[in-house]
Amino acid sequence: MAADQLRGQYLVEALAACDNCHTPRGPNGYDLSARFSGGSQTFTGKDYIARGSNITPDKETGVGGWSDDAVSAAIVAGVGDDGQLAPAMPSDSYRVLTDADRNAITAFLRAQSPVKAQPMAPPQRQGKWSPHPAPGAEAAFDEAALSEKVKRGLYVASIARCLACHSTEVDDAPDYVNGLGAGGKIFRTPAGVAVASNITPHPEKGVGAWSDDEIKRAITHGVSRKGEALKPPMSNLAKAHFAKMSPEDLDALVAYLRTVPAKE
Repeated sequence: MAADQLRGQYLVEALAACDNCHTPRGPNGYDLSARFSGGSQTFTGKDYIARGSNITPDKETGVGGWSDDAVSAAIVAGVGDDGQLAPAMPSDSYRVLTDADRNAITAFLRAQSPVKAQPMAPPQRQGKWSPHPAPGAEAAFDEAALSEKVKRGLYVASIARCLACHSTEVDDAPDYVNGLGAGGKIFRTPAGVAVASNITPHPEKGVGAWSDDEIKRAITHGVSRKGEALKPPMSNLAKAHFAKMSPEDLDALVAYLRTVPAKE
């Protein structure tokens, strides 16, 4: 596999976790025989209902007929072939992608086997949505930024959607002004209801008293400080995706989280 495709594979599998929304699930997890052909989960917000679409190179039901620019626009700007994508597509979190990384993701997706899937019902969308990128992650990073540990950590946190999932919400959107990293977002999964935890450095409410290794274990193994299994979706994401995170990115992510203002 070419170097850019390998980088794209890492970004897709270890950080962005694209399978989570775009690959159907079977009894044993992802159905990799139909990888990226469209997800099983339905995402519902106040103004939309949507499912992860077919992002294989199939020309009829996937993105095989899209230009590279069109694929990039879907990833980082949330624009599809029929207009604005629903907010379930976390394009705001992907705005930080460097040009090289954005192209690497496209190259990796182009190299996948095309899968002809049953056309999905058109997503129901009403109105337009304002973008909500995390502070400091409003625009594409350049390669030089990735050499700075804390900035690299922000880069990783944005792509992995740590902040979008672990910040408080107002009207279905993360409240980064008042609740950056403070937790509170509710997830309803087949396994039950889970509430995103506080990942700020608060010594009692957050992870301020956790060691770096304890934070890393939670991220990559889905295990709490006390050794208890975290609830889905974090446990699933940790084992299927974040466990593949490189030591350098994991170190940077923890370093960045230490800089987030502590919140109760």
